[in-house]
Amino acid sequence: MITSAYFDNSATTMPCEEAVLAAEKAIKEFWGNPSSLHGVGNSANALLEGSREAIADFLHCSPGEIYFTSGGTESDNLAVLGAAEKMKRYGKRIVSTEIEHPAVYDTLTKLGNSGFEIVRLKPGADGNISEKDLFDAVTPDTILISMMAVNNETGAVLPVASAKKAAVRADSHALIHCDAVQAFGKMPLRPSSLGVDLMSISAHKIHGVKGAGALYISKNVSILPRVYGGEQESKVRPGTEAVPAIAAFAAAVKALPNINAEREKMSALRKRMLDRFALEGGIEVNSPADSSPYVTNVSVTGIKSEPMLNFLSANGVYVSSGSACSKGKKSRVLKAMNLPGGRLESPIRISFSRYTTEEEIDFLCDMIARAKKEIYSK
Repeated sequence: MITSAYFDNSATTMPCEEAVLAAEKAIKEFWGNPSSLHGVGNSANALLEGSREAIADFLHCSPGEIYFTSGGTESDNLAVLGAAEKMKRYGKRIVSTEIEHPAVYDTLTKLGNSGFEIVRLKPGADGNISEKDLFDAVTPDTILISMMAVNNETGAVLPVASAKKAAVRADSHALIHCDAVQAFGKMPLRPSSLGVDLMSISAHKIHGVKGAGALYISKNVSILPRVYGGEQESKVRPGTEAVPAIAAFAAAVKALPNINAEREKMSALRKRMLDRFALEGGIEVNSPADSSPYVTNVSVTGIKSEPMLNFLSANGVYVSSGSACSKGKKSRVLKAMNLPGGRLESPIRISFSRYTTEEEIDFLCDMIARAKKEIYSK
């Protein structure tokens, strides 16, 4: 019988053994500066470039289109700021959504304060973004469309593939940026097929270690750097690369199981959980019916998020109330969906990984049922 279960995988995942071993090996054996022109540096550089190739292979792109960063937040900032500065000669209009991760949302707010026109599409009550609203928002002077692949709070799958179509129809020069942090390794992603020019990914969401991410930049476009002072990453992101974290990133990518098989497994686990919730009653599902099976947002009627999280944590069940970056603030994403006030007070986000089991699902459901009885009785 289990005594704990981790369901906060949208915040971070447990590093897989392959990633841990790769990081340890890089620390011990490939500690040279990959920019140094001697044997020790060359060895580190070979590991760096091999890691780049592994990630490029997974995205079906060329290694020269992968630029390493410290993680998803830096990748998002680099993409949005770099694209806006590069493209501003064509206009000042940027189209995005109300439900983007803070790494994009807050960066766009900064650009808005600097004179750019920021258009944020609102989700429907189900959390989805309308393709029609996207097409209506993109105009000839639109220079950037930034839309996440999978929402980190609800699992909503956004119409990223329609962004390039909208830009073409509007006859705009818009670059397409996709924050794919919650989608990478969990759904098929090929930037060229999606019409995406820029794509942000992160290691620690796929059982890598923290401190490594990447930005895909299509060979057909260019953006301006945000940091200066070195030749690394083709001057797009200068600074000595974190080789151990990057090697672990590549190892985690190589260790990823078949995406379609895993999706079926996650869908079955999600159904098991939602069936239990339906039997229990008093639990509202805030995620769209067609959301990613890895992320489910629910509200437990009458119990605010904080006491629920505290109860579950005390009993070995680890979930969240929303984005880890929001530090417990009321969800902007759920507000944008115009959910009733009670549901805004009581959301919990339950996110799976490939290590999630049926036994853990049952343990979670048992603890939520127990929380309802014990918290209500106080």
